[in-house]
Amino acid sequence: QVELVESGGGLVQTGGSLGLSCAAFGRSFSAYSMAWFRQAPGKEREFVASISWAGGKITYADFVKGRFTVSRDNAKNTWYLQMSNLKPEDTAVYYCAADGSWSVIPGNRTNDYDYWGQGTQVTVSS
Repeated sequence: QVELVESGGGLVQTGGSLGLSCAAFGRSFSAYSMAWFRQAPGKEREFVASISWAGGKITYADFVKGRFTVSRDNAKNTWYLQMSNLKPEDTAVYYCAADGSWSVIPGNRTNDYDYWGQGTQVTVSS
């Protein structure tokens, strides 16, 4: 059984930083794309960032460019999202997602991904 487990969420003040981790169990995702999405109350889940299997193709949503950094450690089957200069509008539940099939370019839609973590809350206070 495949399981993605996120950690690292919490409460931070505006301008602060947080790092999220996503560890995969039950299957290796070293050859597959992964992504981060987020969902704020009353809003749809939205794309944040994606990274290809070897890290050569990285895409960010415009609203996080220059502030968030996505990375991965395939040896540990773990991916990361480092967030800095956080804003109140970044408050959301953050989800990691993994593609179950190989793709050249990581997708930015929820249905591009087959496996999802349980989500971790990030709250940015003003």
